[in-house]
Amino acid sequence: MCGARIEVRCALAVDVLVHHREWFRPSSTSTLIARVMPEARAHLWRRERHVTVEQVRQPGREVWLLHPHGEPAPERSPEEVQVILLDGSWPESSGMVQEVGRWGRLVSLPMQGESRYWLRAQQDQGRFSTVEALLFVLRQLGLNDAHAALQVQFELQVYASLRARGKKQLAEEFLVTSPIAAALPEFLARLNEPRSRAPAGG
Repeated sequence: MCGARIEVRCALAVDVLVHHREWFRPSSTSTLIARVMPEARAHLWRRERHVTVEQVRQPGREVWLLHPHGEPAPERSPEEVQVILLDGSWPESSGMVQEVGRWGRLVSLPMQGESRYWLRAQQDQGRFSTVEALLFVLRQLGLNDAHAALQVQFELQVYASLRARGKKQLAEEFLVTSPIAAALPEFLARLNEPRSRAPAGG
């Protein structure tokens, strides 16, 4: 996917607390955030060795922690906000928020629709991957260019991963409603070129 890689930069400060079990899961989306957003920071979370608020908080910014029972997002400019995302399974993230919920403002965003993260089963509507939560934040703050660029990178990872798992039919179904078909037509054409077989030795 390196041929389609771009960097996503914006005024928002982004930190991800990654549960130690999630750290090693190949389907974790925090690695995507770290790869395409060079200014984002990832922190390994262990219950026995906590990350502290002093290690994470950036001065001059209001901390937002996304939570379904939080208050509606207030009017802020991106330069005023630091969003802290929690990356883990639903039970893991619930445990983490009990520890860090007092670090800042618990914020609820209008996160609606169905998850595009087809690599994992989202059991209930309204549950989204970590990178999708960040996409909602970017849109909420009017960072439309960053939102569009990150969405393309996210959907490209899902599409390529489905193909790598041998689920080509599901990958093509995913592509039908994905922005990558219009954003990266030449890259997708190269990806779908038949590979020439090496001549048999003899």
